[in-house]
Amino acid sequence: MTIETQFTVFHPTVREDGIAVVTINVSGESQNTLKAEFVSEAHALLDQLEQNPAVRGVVLISGKPGSFIAGADITMLQACRTAAEATELSLVGQRFFDRLENFKTPVVAAIDGACLGGGLELALACQGRVCTDHPKTALGLPEVMLGLLPGSGGTQRLPRLIGIPAALGLMLTGKHLNARKAQRMGLVDEVAPTPILLQAAIALVKKLQQSRAAPRQTGSLFSLKGLTKLALEDNPLGRRVLFQKAREQALSKTQGHYPAPLRIIDCVETGASHGFKKGLEAEAVGFGELAMTPQARQLMNIYFAMTAMKKDSGVADPAVQPRPVRKIAVLGAGLMGAGISAVTAGKAQLPVRLKDQDAAGLNRGLAYIDRLVQKRLHRRSITAFEAGQERRRVTPTLDFSGFQNVDVVIEAVFEDLALKQRLVAEVEAHCPPTTIFATNTSSLPIAQIAEAAQRPENVIGMHYFSPVEKMPLLEIIATSKTAPEVIATAVELGRNQGKTVIVVQDGAGFYVNRILAPYLNEAGYLLSEGVAIDAIDRALTQFGFPVGPFALLDEVGIDVGSKVGPILYAAFGERMKPAGVADLLLIDGRYGRKNRKGFYLYEGVKSGEKPVDKTVYPVLGVSGDKVVDANEIVERCVLAMLNEAARCWDEKVIRSPRDGDIGAVFGIGFPPFLGGPFRYADALGILTLVEKLMGYRQRLGERFAPADILLQMAQQHGMFHNEV
Repeated sequence: MTIETQFTVFHPTVREDGIAVVTINVSGESQNTLKAEFVSEAHALLDQLEQNPAVRGVVLISGKPGSFIAGADITMLQACRTAAEATELSLVGQRFFDRLENFKTPVVAAIDGACLGGGLELALACQGRVCTDHPKTALGLPEVMLGLLPGSGGTQRLPRLIGIPAALGLMLTGKHLNARKAQRMGLVDEVAPTPILLQAAIALVKKLQQSRAAPRQTGSLFSLKGLTKLALEDNPLGRRVLFQKAREQALSKTQGHYPAPLRIIDCVETGASHGFKKGLEAEAVGFGELAMTPQARQLMNIYFAMTAMKKDSGVADPAVQPRPVRKIAVLGAGLMGAGISAVTAGKAQLPVRLKDQDAAGLNRGLAYIDRLVQKRLHRRSITAFEAGQERRRVTPTLDFSGFQNVDVVIEAVFEDLALKQRLVAEVEAHCPPTTIFATNTSSLPIAQIAEAAQRPENVIGMHYFSPVEKMPLLEIIATSKTAPEVIATAVELGRNQGKTVIVVQDGAGFYVNRILAPYLNEAGYLLSEGVAIDAIDRALTQFGFPVGPFALLDEVGIDVGSKVGPILYAAFGERMKPAGVADLLLIDGRYGRKNRKGFYLYEGVKSGEKPVDKTVYPVLGVSGDKVVDANEIVERCVLAMLNEAARCWDEKVIRSPRDGDIGAVFGIGFPPFLGGPFRYADALGILTLVEKLMGYRQRLGERFAPADILLQMAQQHGMFHNEV
């Protein structure tokens, strides 16, 4: 029977056996999220359940398939103006979850789909947890990705349930667990098929009714988990060692740019050493203080930008709909083509026809795809059955057989305009007239490739980044002739492949490579002046980039990096003139990691940080011993990037500063805690940025001439992002 009808989010029904099934359903939302205004209703619900003598247990289940609770509504934090306000949000959550944990009867969370952040904290406050084996089921505490910590008891309950090392591993990385991993870790009690989730949860409630067992232990004495607990967690000296090691690893990974990991460690340590209550107090204070840090604010900006972009079709007209995509083909079975095939078969779950010019190339591509599948299978992120399905979705061919029903063809051959134009004509000859031709070129203008097309409205750029299976960004490049529904189709396909998608206009370098080029060029000029390779790379990694410019060139290939430079130089003139470093290294046979000969040494080097190959310096005719302040190194490289990003916005290469920020963060690793080049320019101040550029212009030449848009904005005291 239904208890009450006044509830808007929590809908309880009491079964004849006394089990109250509470269905959580936030009206008008695709996913359940926790909002502050729900708290009074949640307490009223518990009041009624407590007062009902018939209630002998509770199951919390979502009314939205594939979404338990995706977390707390971040807009609540965005609205906070003081640490005290954010701390109060944490305390409100803590109080409710404390009450849930101490409820008179067993409470079980029945989890299907996303159970993240506050959703998992709610589940942790229950006495039991059952989840489905659905691929979309994911459990995690990703608050660290927003510069925050779990603020509703997560820093205290999770370590008590699965042990301190495992809990820190989850909270410090923000990674998600699938159902089986969660069960092995002890995070959930049972895994059930989706159709019987409710029955499994009810069975667990009845089991808990019988036992009312003590809280779950983290392992028997003779298990690895139990020995870890005895030696480290229950031993004051061991705990000190454990937390000190965690701090060292966190600082090594973050370079000290992110305060959240250290506060998470502090909270867990406080709870372990001084008890649950003190741990909760530290958690609430830490949550409030972190919420006001610039790092958290910028990371939340990225979160909101990403959320908005998921609803963006890539075209202005809301009436435009993407075409259906049932099958794709990929031309070229190299690393790019194989990677595109892998994410299409795996994430998008679409059949792929993979074509190459010879059997050897096809076999290498298929072997690469198989290795990627094997890795996921080994990590148990997919089952053996799912692995077999993915492999079977990719079928090889040496000709155009099987192309008669392909909706999208993605070419990933080497950068040769004539070859790509020939492929356009061949695809049009073998495919239906509605087939979209997408080119993965990183440098050639899409309009030039489309010149060979009878139907240029079907031609578009889909610029993936290497390695495709790891790099999150996808640039969609439209020409003036590309049909709006083709843009929308490419955007939807990219998202289904698991990519963060930005739509940019056609032009030399598009957006990401165009802003990356002056950054790399300036690093090359610094090297040509005699500054050491590792000094340049170290200055920029300490600034916040994941790798330095020369380590990056080694990874992508010095030969690949060198191809974009001449195109941009021809298009934009002197400000894009390369320093000439790459040309000299290529003459010396240096291609980077691919031939184990580049800026860094690879032969006879153990894993870890690689030393600079000092034979590079004589090749370039420099000493490598010139000392330049790290701040100048950073300014010269980063300001060159900001300047070009401003030009891209002014020329409408990108549709908004939001897209420019997301493209830089996910495409080239611009430090997320700075929000992207446009957010960083706003924080620096446009006038200050212009003054710095003018100073370097006087010293180093016209490549530092401020963009016209920056000069205008400096005069008007403008900003790229005007929201408070």
